[in-house]
Amino acid sequence: MSEFFPIHDRMVNRAEKEARLQQRACVIWLYGLSGAGKSTLALGLEHQLFRDGFTTQLLDGDNIRPGLNRDLGFSDADRTENNRRVAEVCRFFLQAGVITICSIITSLRSQREQARRLIGPDDLLEVYVAASLKTCAQRDPKRLYQKSVQGGSAPLIGRDSIFEPPATDDPALIINTDQLDPATALARLHAAVLPRIRPAKP
Repeated sequence: MSEFFPIHDRMVNRAEKEARLQQRACVIWLYGLSGAGKSTLALGLEHQLFRDGFTTQLLDGDNIRPGLNRDLGFSDADRTENNRRVAEVCRFFLQAGVITICSIITSLRSQREQARRLIGPDDLLEVYVAASLKTCAQRDPKRLYQKSVQGGSAPLIGRDSIFEPPATDDPALIINTDQLDPATALARLHAAVLPRIRPAKP
């Protein structure tokens, strides 16, 4: 039997995949308190970009915690590891040319710095979805605040553990859902994302 030689000596690179998809890959990382509106905006953005013809992937607790991160709890250390793994997954999607939308609480500045370092600032759009604790508790879409008061849930960030808002020199886009209705907030996010993902003109 003759020796088997490889047909190719390299993987298809990111630029080639982006050219095929006609888009620039980017990670849109939405962070903020539970109930601030991260998931609403992430879902809305994914649907809007899909209608625009872009290829996307959405990552959040609902599809990360039960599988990839099922061995993690809710301590600060475990939350940091959760965020690190998500950032590493984002790097794979970047190499595939895919626009990745993350909806992750990311409560500590050190966690956001870690994501920035792993993904790279040129490939990352950080979005702070801001809302007061009172507003988030009133919305409480997953009944987490109610369960926390009753002692039946994991420690709740913002109530039982610290949430660090972005510093004044933080690069994040701020979308305040106390002040903006969902449609306006989504339009602002969409407008910020489009220039980053459109392919460069030849």
